[in-house]
Amino acid sequence: MKILYLGDIVAKAGREAVRNNVKNLKEIYDFDALIVNADNAAHGFGCTPKICNLLFEAGVSAIVTGDHVWNQKDIIPYLDENKKIVRPLNYSSNLAGSGYREIPLDNGKKLLVIEVVGRVFMEAVDCPLQAIDKVLENYTLGKNIAAIFVDIHAEATAEKQALAHYLDGRVSAVIGSHTHVPTNDATVLPKGTAFQTDAGMCGDYSGVIGFDIQAPIERLKDKFSPRKLEPCSGKATLCGALITIDDNSGLASKIEAIKFIP
Repeated sequence: MKILYLGDIVAKAGREAVRNNVKNLKEIYDFDALIVNADNAAHGFGCTPKICNLLFEAGVSAIVTGDHVWNQKDIIPYLDENKKIVRPLNYSSNLAGSGYREIPLDNGKKLLVIEVVGRVFMEAVDCPLQAIDKVLENYTLGKNIAAIFVDIHAEATAEKQALAHYLDGRVSAVIGSHTHVPTNDATVLPKGTAFQTDAGMCGDYSGVIGFDIQAPIERLKDKFSPRKLEPCSGKATLCGALITIDDNSGLASKIEAIKFIP
């Protein structure tokens, strides 16, 4: 099995590049499942049901989100209505949606998608390790689930790495998101879990993490900017990871960082 994961979609440039190139990506990478992070798809902040539906219609298998999941209020009921979108697991269980979903694939197998947000330099949330442990009590790779994919949406690289080693051998892949900058460390860990600290973003790389440069520079220089963050609108580059998974064990045999320029 092959899973293609695309990092944070940033605004129109990123989401249009993804939508318009699913077929091209399928031809090149021959994936069985396409997972995308849409935490910044709606003008840089959150996602909407309309955007999600367009992504699913284009051929996306599952959508993960992040700390901006609550920004667009119309997404909240949609998180319960659509069973292919995942919000962070380690938010309160009283909130809408689910932090894990079983995704049926065209090959007849099921993929479990889990998402957590980090705790370092982020808002207060429950422990991501303990939250995932509770989910994994019901799943065993190669037995009742074909593959398990974990997205960790976090700031700190060490936190992402620690989670990956904690889950090594129990899940197929742990891939980081949120920082929008792809890291050059894609690897298969000793017990068979694929890992990359951050998959990068799907957006215009000419700015600052997908946004026009002026406001970020002013905030860095003066600690304040009267400007709102505005997404870049140039040509997007798609970054992510391609994970090859053994059909018997459910563990990864290969991971490749990908960069696709439409």
